[in-house]
Amino acid sequence: MAQPENDLGAGQHEPHGGALGPRLNWLRAAVLGANDGLVSTAGLVMGVAGATTSRSALLTAGLAGLLAGSLSMAVGEYVSVSSQRDSERAALRLEQRELAEEPEAELAELAGLYEAKGLPPELAREVAERLTEHDPLAAHADAELKIDPDELTSAWQAAFASFASFTVGALFPLLAVLLLPTDARAPGTAATVLCVLLLTGFLSARLGGAPPGRAVLRNVIGGGLAMAVTYGVGELLGAAGV
Repeated sequence: MAQPENDLGAGQHEPHGGALGPRLNWLRAAVLGANDGLVSTAGLVMGVAGATTSRSALLTAGLAGLLAGSLSMAVGEYVSVSSQRDSERAALRLEQRELAEEPEAELAELAGLYEAKGLPPELAREVAERLTEHDPLAAHADAELKIDPDELTSAWQAAFASFASFTVGALFPLLAVLLLPTDARAPGTAATVLCVLLLTGFLSARLGGAPPGRAVLRNVIGGGLAMAVTYGVGELLGAAGV
């Protein structure tokens, strides 16, 4: 009998133990930051390179783009994750109050949730009682809210990951456009960026347990289009003397 296909490769195992959520949150912020750093900085310096050959103009534009982008990514990620954390905490406080004020109603609600998942009524009630005896808030937060009270998302961690990954990603096109000779800047920078985008797409897919093909294709096509458009605009503006 043919085995059902899945996205996990041979020798890989489905993640357990609650480690997948925090890892995916960190991975999301890091990969988004690196790709943004690569594409936005590459687009910026390629646009400037299309308009001028001045290294000082390229350095100024590249550093300004790197600093502005990394800080913007960090602040945006911090605000976003802080809002999510505030919502999670508010939901947990409400759940804790309900457990204190209406324990029997909450126990019946928890049993109903497990019964809705397919457990017989008696077993659902027993499971709810056992979990409530162990840690009532954790039991209800997991079943009702899909939240682990001990593993709330860290805003600072996400912000730092975005800042650092954007900076690392931005350094590749910036160094390439500054170090390569004038006649090789555009193709050399484009080749460097596309290679790094291929690598980040592959790594993000592998770490997340997903097929790498789609992630690599998205990264390479998106980055290539961004660089082509901005370089073309830079050339047009440079030719027009703007």
